[in-house]
Amino acid sequence: MEKLYINEQVYLERLRLSHVEVIFEAIDQNREHLRRWLPFIDFTRKLRDTELFVRSIIEQPVGERDDVYVIWHRKDFAGLIGYKDADQINNRVEIGYWLVKDKTGMGLATLATQKLVDYAFRNMNMNRVQIRCGVGNDKSSAIPKRLGFQFEGIERDGERHNRTYIDLEVYSLLKKEWVQSLF
Repeated sequence: MEKLYINEQVYLERLRLSHVEVIFEAIDQNREHLRRWLPFIDFTRKLRDTELFVRSIIEQPVGERDDVYVIWHRKDFAGLIGYKDADQINNRVEIGYWLVKDKTGMGLATLATQKLVDYAFRNMNMNRVQIRCGVGNDKSSAIPKRLGFQFEGIERDGERHNRTYIDLEVYSLLKKEWVQSLF
């Protein structure tokens, strides 16, 4: 799906090469906001770095690539959200997301995550959706909590940030739980 509409003001658009400049500018203007929780920020110094990231996603064969979407709010770039590490054998996938500072606190990440969760269960035949958040990233961990995900525990030293590692909170939602929440 090229676009996933959430409401009149918010939609998701599949990542394309034409998005490189807007993504890089957003990263460049939001470095302090993003740096603490996103390890790639310090390695994204030039437009070319973002281009290489986008190409690494879109040039993978269909069926093997992670589906990544730009979040648009009132025609403004708000952030990225996408599936990560899809496992077709075990029918599970992870969702990751980030927003620019001036688009936080509006529920955009929650709406976008809810849309991808719904799409994963309805259209991708997934049985499990997982979200991992840095311990202490309360705004990020509020999203899976709000959407009914279950806290599973802490993945110790789960992500490398510069010269150190951070622990990650692990949340999951199963298809049967999602189905029950619809009623």
